[in-house]
Amino acid sequence: MFYSRGYADLGDGREMGPKRQRLMDQGSSYYGASPGSSFMYNPSPYASYIGQPPPFPIVRLRGLPFDCSEADIAEFLHGLDIVDVLFVHKGGRFSGEAYCVLGYPLQVDFALQRNRQNIGRRYVEVFRSTRREYYKAIANEVSDAHGGSPNHSARARSYDEGKDLAEHTGVLRLRGLPYSAAKDDIMDFFKDFVLSEEKVHITYNSEGRPSGEAFVEFASPEDSRAAMSKDRMTLGSRYIELFPSSQQEMEEAIARGRRADSEDGKDPPAHTGLLRLRGLPFSAGKEDIMEFFKEFVLSEAGIHITFNPDGRPTGEAFVKFASPEDSQAAMAKDRKTLGSRYIELFISSPQELNDALSRSRSRR
Repeated sequence: MFYSRGYADLGDGREMGPKRQRLMDQGSSYYGASPGSSFMYNPSPYASYIGQPPPFPIVRLRGLPFDCSEADIAEFLHGLDIVDVLFVHKGGRFSGEAYCVLGYPLQVDFALQRNRQNIGRRYVEVFRSTRREYYKAIANEVSDAHGGSPNHSARARSYDEGKDLAEHTGVLRLRGLPYSAAKDDIMDFFKDFVLSEEKVHITYNSEGRPSGEAFVEFASPEDSRAAMSKDRMTLGSRYIELFPSSQQEMEEAIARGRRADSEDGKDPPAHTGLLRLRGLPFSAGKEDIMEFFKEFVLSEAGIHITFNPDGRPTGEAFVKFASPEDSQAAMAKDRKTLGSRYIELFISSPQELNDALSRSRSRR
């Protein structure tokens, strides 16, 4: 990926990664249903594109802060399914522009509604873009990575040297994690080192979702320095950036995540075995939800679709799993697609379920 604010992420062009390569190779396969999904939901979103492929779902952002990260863009476009982010450099410097590939064409209209909203103190402009512009930007980044810009190469070396000279305290910050990454995945990434789960800290944004960053406490500063050899290696399809950090920076990041989750700073809510689903196709039935969670044992009686005052589905549902462990594992399906819609998952409770069902009954 090319989304970091540093310049060393363009080393040899391979950081494009499998995800971006699939976008280029598979054409329109990122629209509509996934291979395992029902096609019953396809008609409405793309009815106006009958006889022609739907447009490539991409926007261009301009005016980004120069220290902007992918996590900042995910926060800015919260609720949208981000497939890829490409930060644009000119003359070896971040230009303040980025391309953002979304999950499907209709999301472009939602992204455009964020035009002139702020990231930090900067307002960001949002424009429609095209597949051609995106591919051209990728080609330019790869060209720079192969020595097309002497200034870029110098900045990249300077950036790497800064990491090498930084003082090590035994703590590393990771950036660029898949949002579904768990502590086990991070421990496997650093499998050459002795780590325990309590020494791995995944951080969360203001919505209580993973930020794409984490902190890892190693046994010694020597171990954290040695672990820097994993800088820009891949976890899944994402390459991971590593930064020397400190106990103070780690604690502040963890505290921010806790404050975002609740005003009194309590730990995130525990799993009760219930999840709330948001973003369901209005035609989705219980059998479709069971198919979405086909890796888990569910019964129709444990699936509750909610309705609005007109008696129509709200696009939300509650699912009862066999155990809290199952509902926690099912969170790996967060933001995966059902038909042409991506589904958001939230930890829920019996009280929230009862309240929602009471409202549905009173409306029908």
